[in-house]
Order: sequence, then C-alpha cells, then structure tokens
Amino acid sequence: MKTLGIIGGVGPLATMYYGDMIVRLTEAEKDQDHINMIILNDTTIPDRTAFILDSTQTNPVPVLVKDAQKLEAMGAQVITIPCNTAHTFFKEIQESVNVPVIHMINETVHRASAEGAKRVGILATTGTIEAGVFQQSCRDAGLTPVLPDEEIQRDVMTVIYDQVKAGRPTDVNLWEKITKAMEALHCERIILGCTELSIVKKELQLDQKFLDTLRVLAETAIVRCGGKVR
Repeated sequence: MKTLGIIGGVGPLATMYYGDMIVRLTEAEKDQDHINMIILNDTTIPDRTAFILDSTQTNPVPVLVKDAQKLEAMGAQVITIPCNTAHTFFKEIQESVNVPVIHMINETVHRASAEGAKRVGILATTGTIEAGVFQQSCRDAGLTPVLPDEEIQRDVMTVIYDQVKAGRPTDVNLWEKITKAMEALHCERIILGCTELSIVKKELQLDQKFLDTLRVLAETAIVRCGGKVR
C-alpha cells in the first residue's frame, strides 16, 4: 500500500482526530492491514484565514509547500491536508510536489452530489468563504451553495476559534442557532467545511445531514493508498 503524508497542525486537535479516524475507518485485522502514515503536525503554519482576509499578514503558502516537499522526501506517495481553508492554496501545493494531493473540498462536494443533494449549506471559516473554494466546487458539480448571513457566520467563527481551537466545549445553544438558520435556508446537506467543525460533529453527535469533510478525506485517503474502508 502507498504511504500517506499528512500536513497537520492546522489545527492540532483536528490533525490528531484525523489520524485516529483513518485507523478506525480502515478495515483491518492486524497491524499490517493499516496504511503507513507520516504525520507532520506543523503548528508553525501561519493562520490561513488571517492571510486571505489581509494579504499583509504572514503568507502560509511557503510553509505549506515546504511541508509537502518534506513529506514527499520522507516517502509519502499521497498527501492530504486536514484543513479546508488551506485548500485555497491547493494549486501551489500540488505543483510543488510530484505526488498527488487529495482535494478534500472537491471530494466532499462530490459526496454531497452522490447523496442526491442540490442545495448545500457551507459552514466554514470566513477565509474559506471569502476565497470561494466551496462555492466554485459546488457550481462545478451542479449544486447550489448556500452561505450563512453575517451574524451566523460570526457565530461559526466563534465556535471554530473561541471554542474548538481554544480547547473549550462547543456551546450547544449557539450551535442550535446556527443549525436552525441553515435549515431555514432549505439546505439538503450542510457541509462542515472546517476541520474544527468535525470535532463539533463528534462532540454533539450530529446527524447525517451534516457532511464531515474530515471523514470524507479520511475515507478517500484510505482508498487511494490501497486500503479498505470499514
């Protein structure tokens, strides 16, 4: 099987959850049935959203590119980045290495389409929303992207930065407010377009209406590396 390289640290908790998820989702009866992983938990990568919203902030691309090249040099044959916002710079990262980088956003949108969704809600960082990567991917797949209004977007950022990234529990009432707002927009699927929101899905045991980009990435990585999904 192929060796998987993971550009992590964006954020650290989501990275560890992603690694755990890959192991748990792999159909295996012994150690040797699992895929090899190289996890580079690089917490020095500058904040992606900060740079997207203000180009005078530190550019994360050189560090992301360096990490991808480091993983390739260490023997990674497939690379994943468990950070939706970092996929704003997907082209630069992919062009810097000679091994495939899995595009978690496109894979998740394709999953939504395969499940029959037409109107897809997007919950993500403001940087990801501003970059438009989910919106473009949805349109390319013939889906209608549905975005939260400014108030709900602020609430989403509170959950991501002030709660999950800060190591605090998710405010259940705040999450219910976000959910009701998106349901009122008639979303058939709601994409959790930030890996910190994958932690929220686990904590709050969210139903299948919420499509977890981290799980889609994990399942795709297992298959691309030659393993089987449990």
